[in-house]
Amino acid sequence: MTSHNADATFTTRQAGRAREFRDLHVAGRPLLLPNAWDAVSARIVEEAGAPAVATTSAGVAWSLGVPDGDRLGRGPAVELIARVAATVGVPVTADVESGFADTADGVEETIGAVLAAGAVGVNIEDAHHGGPEPLRPVRDQADRIAAARRAADAVGIPLFVNARTDTYLLSVGDPAGRVAETLRRAAAYLAAGADGIFVPGLTDLAVLSSLVEELQAPLNVLAGPGAPGVAALAGVGVARISLGSSVAAAAYAVAQRAARELFADGTYTTLDGALGYGEINALFTGRD
Repeated sequence: MTSHNADATFTTRQAGRAREFRDLHVAGRPLLLPNAWDAVSARIVEEAGAPAVATTSAGVAWSLGVPDGDRLGRGPAVELIARVAATVGVPVTADVESGFADTADGVEETIGAVLAAGAVGVNIEDAHHGGPEPLRPVRDQADRIAAARRAADAVGIPLFVNARTDTYLLSVGDPAGRVAETLRRAAAYLAAGADGIFVPGLTDLAVLSSLVEELQAPLNVLAGPGAPGVAALAGVGVARISLGSSVAAAAYAVAQRAARELFADGTYTTLDGALGYGEINALFTGRD
């Protein structure tokens, strides 16, 4: 097979997987995503029955020795995405933070690389780490989302662009005006080419219900301890539920407890219930 034919086959297969991923976003029957940060966690999630795998930018950054918050470079991030996509047999959506670029053109380059790595979805956030304001200006962020859409259109892949707004996560502005600001940003992002809206930090069912009604687009929430259960979130029309960095953080908590127990008590009870060596090895059998 020629390289051209191989590329065409890859693109066709990836476009199909992108459509498959898009169809998983159904209001009231949410896509559940316990986010992964490496190949092992991705396979564990897939083995548990996940129809798709999502990465967590924080977990990825931590595992590579970098703080979260636009500190990880594009290269290492894309390499990790490629490793995950090559390891699992389900669609992969990647958390690309702000796009690993200062400009919209740079975001377009990033998304091109992410698509080449095998992902069919991305999260792009409007938090502006180190910027003059907590969030990027709406027009600026809309341009970045439009750039992501251009990159996907250029290769014929219907990438699912999940536009994340951190109005609630970063407590931006007056609480009374936060819903309006979230809707203002969401409308601009959807008009620029986003497919869904992600509002981490918000778990109030009444507010989520109003957002679902106003947006007319798949709504993604961040869940964890203290948040309403899946059934309650589904009941107000949420289409996607992510666990974000919390799974990685919980795994690291086990490592911390095991280390402290070893040094303080000389015992190993924290390791009770660990996955077996053979069980983990079997996740990769036949995948060389």
